[in-house]
Amino acid sequence: MSVLVTGSVAVDHIMVFDDHFKNHFVADQLEKLNVAFHVPSMVKKYGGTGANIAYNLCRLGVDPILLASVGPDLGAYADWMDQSGIRRDHLRVIDDAFTAACFITTDASNNQIISFHPGAMDRAHEARVADVNEDFSVGIVSPNGRQAMIDYARDLKERGVQTVIDPGQGLPILDKDDLLSALTGAAVYIVNEYEWELTRAKTGLDEDGIAERVGALIVTRGDAGSMLRRGGLSADLKMESDRTVVAPVKAEEVVDPTGCGDSYRAGLLFALANGLSLEVGTRLGSLMGSIKVGCSGPQGIGLDLAAIRSRYEVEFGESF
Repeated sequence: MSVLVTGSVAVDHIMVFDDHFKNHFVADQLEKLNVAFHVPSMVKKYGGTGANIAYNLCRLGVDPILLASVGPDLGAYADWMDQSGIRRDHLRVIDDAFTAACFITTDASNNQIISFHPGAMDRAHEARVADVNEDFSVGIVSPNGRQAMIDYARDLKERGVQTVIDPGQGLPILDKDDLLSALTGAAVYIVNEYEWELTRAKTGLDEDGIAERVGALIVTRGDAGSMLRRGGLSADLKMESDRTVVAPVKAEEVVDPTGCGDSYRAGLLFALANGLSLEVGTRLGSLMGSIKVGCSGPQGIGLDLAAIRSRYEVEFGESF
């Protein structure tokens, strides 16, 4: 059974400014700011949370359904998707919008100026779950346009599939009622440490109050690993214990952390789609994240399922 991935498709434009931003700002003239930075090099990286998750699922031998919106300017990114095995049959093209794009300029002190144009992503809700006429057993709601995240959370749960709610960077645009509606009844609610604190602040609920609304709660904590807790719903999940701390996998080399969270998501989804325990899913997610850190770009993992399984066996002393 396949996996339905909902989330953004975006192109990152990464530029480096060979000086310090501070040298070009006049402290008492910031209200009249008008500056330009000469950036002799620019790299384009294909990304977006939804596309990144789909790419990593392909590396794990899954044929995911990517439900997302893009502009007619997708161009070379579409060719890359085809080469990488990412299906485009459920991408909705918004003719009068650009594909979402991020423009990142980093100076010599690693300060960044970032502009993000959501473009077609803001109309992702026009790509509807109801239009997916094939079976899938697991679906994920990841960062996207606000209305899309709300609609997808509702529609996936109504469809009766295991639903993973992972709002990520999209969490701030959801209000209390949106968030509670999205996570209530989910098979898994997964966030990082910062997003966990924001979840608690937005909902006014403690860990028990949130856990009772879902099948399982996962909080990723970077170098401290992941906390996995059984929730109040059964959701047909396999768990080895009620509460587990899964240790992180140390990266062999740190090249680029961009997209490691999306690689983690793919490992978790692989486990759910194959009826494996969430402990296996979080361990595989941690491994995928560590492999990704050693690659450039969010879609940089070049290993196939056999190679990833071999790495898992070395790391954890067992297979999956």
